[in-house]
Amino acid sequence: MLVSRDELKQLMKKKFMAAGMHEDHADDMAEVLAWSSERGLHSHGEVRVEYYTERISKGGMTIDPKVTWTQTGPCSGILDADNGCGYPFAIQGMQKAIDMAKENGIGFVGVANVSHTGAIGYYTEMAAKQGMIGLSCTQSDPMVIPYGGAEPFYGTNPIALAAPTADGRIVSFDMATTVQAWGKILDAKSAGRSIPEGWAVDEEGRPVTDPHKVNALVAIAGPKGYGLMMMVDILSGVLLGVPAGKHVSSMYHDLSEGRRLGHLNVAINPEFFCGADAFRAHMSEVLDELNAVKPGVGFDKVYWPGERAQLRIQATKDAGGIEIVDDIYDYLVSDDLYRNSWDHKNRFAE
Repeated sequence: MLVSRDELKQLMKKKFMAAGMHEDHADDMAEVLAWSSERGLHSHGEVRVEYYTERISKGGMTIDPKVTWTQTGPCSGILDADNGCGYPFAIQGMQKAIDMAKENGIGFVGVANVSHTGAIGYYTEMAAKQGMIGLSCTQSDPMVIPYGGAEPFYGTNPIALAAPTADGRIVSFDMATTVQAWGKILDAKSAGRSIPEGWAVDEEGRPVTDPHKVNALVAIAGPKGYGLMMMVDILSGVLLGVPAGKHVSSMYHDLSEGRRLGHLNVAINPEFFCGADAFRAHMSEVLDELNAVKPGVGFDKVYWPGERAQLRIQATKDAGGIEIVDDIYDYLVSDDLYRNSWDHKNRFAE
């Protein structure tokens, strides 16, 4: 089913408002989801809508949060979202960081006690579009073993960076700190195929290729990914005074409960370093040089981070819309807030 970006956004926004969300928050949420979908990141796009509407309608997100902003210094502050919807407050947090960076060179803003914030590359690109370097990181469900362990402790704990250039291109890098997503395990399980060794472990911490025996995921590059995972948890959890590590709340266990997640946004103003114009010009040179690198066997070229996403956006425009599965479209145009048969956990993970 092909759907235009605007139609998809409006359908998602309508669902969130039907579940009780205020229009401005629903609009922010639908915008970030549409941003993900047009880049082909459907796991963080339209397929999430039913999960959110169920959580909203069951009281797992605060519709009228008592939000507080505490500026702790000229370059720092904490936005306490009172378990409000993650998207609008992550947006607000990044904008506050950008405003600080314009004045003082850097902005460091924590968003505390917030619900799920989705694809965090959206927030870093906000900064890049305003001439800043953007950094974001956030917590997620414990589903990954620490290096050498056999029990889940950290989440996939993503980190993202974006930077501007002199010609409108935006470097945009957004990654989880695990070898593979939980959804890939579920795909293999449903298809009856094995998984590569090194993706996951069983209850004893041993590598497995049978998806039915998977107990936890593993970090990228062993101890290096484990360190990155911990870094994200420190910056977006411990530092903000919210539950961290194995105490981070489950995305799916009880949709009537709040989550109290932590999310960090950082904006850096190049004008305070090498100069904004010099930085953007140098970035453009770097991207051109990367594209000019001789490709390896099996590759057509070297792409800079974010380039493939731009190609997917253009492909979406050329096709006349975003391709979504019929089941999701049928739900979006229906009057149902959610279906009791819908198994969120077995379709994707945080």
